[in-house]
Amino acid sequence: MKVIFDGDELAATAGERLLDVARRNGLALEGTCNGDLACATCHVIVDAEWFAKLPAAREEEEDMLDLVNDARRTSRLACQIVLTPEFDKLSVSLP
Repeated sequence: MKVIFDGDELAATAGERLLDVARRNGLALEGTCNGDLACATCHVIVDAEWFAKLPAAREEEEDMLDLVNDARRTSRLACQIVLTPEFDKLSVSLP
């Protein structure tokens, strides 16, 4: 399967977090807390067509996104998006 970051297709595996795909490919997603929902340094903007297809963000993720200056309606934390085959070609951008 593939995910698309800023127009570039990257190989991904079902069960993998979006943050891990970004890190493996050297993208500038910090992920300081390693997915423990203690920061928002893995903030991504999900393309609108994909946003509604993702599971809803948990309250803890929403709380962290409230701290992001450039958050948008389709903002998510990459550490909280676990890829499944349904998300093949998921498209996101870095803020």
